[in-house]
Amino acid sequence: MKKTVAFHTLGCKLNFAETSDLSRKFVENGYQIVGFKTVADVYVINTCTVTALAEKKCRTAIRQAIKRNPNAKIAAVGCFSQVSPDEMSKIEGVDFVLGTNEKHKLLEYLNNDLACPSTTLRERQIHTERALSEVETFVAAHSSDDRTRTFLKIQDGCDYFCTYCAIPHARGRNRNDSIENTVKLAEKIAKSDTKEIVLAGVNIGEFGKSTNETFFQLIQALDRIKGIERFRISSLEPNLISDEIIDFVAKSKTFLPHFHIPLQSGSNKILQLMKRRYSRELFAERLQKIKTAMPHAFVAVDVIVGFPGETNEDFEDMYQFIKSLPLAFLHVFPYSERPNTPAINFSGKVSPQVKKQRSERLHQLSKKKHTEFCKNHLQNPSKVLWEADNQDGFMYGFTENYIRVKKPFDENSVNKIEDLFQESNA
Repeated sequence: MKKTVAFHTLGCKLNFAETSDLSRKFVENGYQIVGFKTVADVYVINTCTVTALAEKKCRTAIRQAIKRNPNAKIAAVGCFSQVSPDEMSKIEGVDFVLGTNEKHKLLEYLNNDLACPSTTLRERQIHTERALSEVETFVAAHSSDDRTRTFLKIQDGCDYFCTYCAIPHARGRNRNDSIENTVKLAEKIAKSDTKEIVLAGVNIGEFGKSTNETFFQLIQALDRIKGIERFRISSLEPNLISDEIIDFVAKSKTFLPHFHIPLQSGSNKILQLMKRRYSRELFAERLQKIKTAMPHAFVAVDVIVGFPGETNEDFEDMYQFIKSLPLAFLHVFPYSERPNTPAINFSGKVSPQVKKQRSERLHQLSKKKHTEFCKNHLQNPSKVLWEADNQDGFMYGFTENYIRVKKPFDENSVNKIEDLFQESNA
């Protein structure tokens, strides 16, 4: 019988793309993929370190896997393993601790370990050392679990070192493959009948700095690929959203009017403490440029509440600023202390209760804005890419500007882009 492997992924689109690449390698080597809640021979937990809650979920998933099959091989890979390999390796039952630079080699380490089982503890020490090493290599990846859309990893790492963020320590410095190689991978994806590609990375607007190219040149090249009908840009820093990018997306037939922008705070005081590279005035100006070029564009933002030094006045100032913006959705995160980041030593700590209250206010604001956005575009004819899941007799899909709609399930519509009048289905 085939050996079985189960995967559990936490965190960002990059992690999901990289898990998918790992799973393909396991299948190619004779493994059968099973659900994480079933008994497996190998469990792979692709970890996240962006918040303390994410790390807690990683530890919980690891312990669940160990309990499910105490004899299984357990691999903790990715960002949490990169920044805290000692903590990972001390969890009894964990056999492999691989950081972001090594996790794609998991199968090689596993095969060596199975061949020489007595070396497990020594191998674990070696793997921990490797996890601590500097992350330098760019490893391409793309997801394949959903034939409707694919997350394509185009960039990794970050050079910004914002005061609250551990990602540069977890994923290393900014790097990417060449445009030529990235386009080749996208062309390969196009042959799989995938209709939509989501461009993923840590700071994708910085694409090209390691290859003397630019993100704008990349999207121009991707736009010419035949077989991919939709591209979404996952996240762009406000200071990297140029006029040429906005104008290009507005005119493109494949790049969709959908932007995800990490605002983080609407207070200039807090933005400076965070060491962000823009002011709220620049953010508002970029947003207005997008909405002028594409009035129907869906724009979502990330917001952190309770950053050290954020007073009630600062939060209220931020709230009113965000309220005034033509946004469609807010991703709200309570500030979480990260080891080895400057902000952990800042004064003016905000209590968990206040963070929770502020988060709830922004969540309510987000619901209101999202409802208004959908209502404002109900009369607009649009195209929907239908997904394969049958949920209680309905199928779901997203319009170009990321409005989720449904209709009675129809097998013939799966992975098809169809005209839809949103009012009857939203």
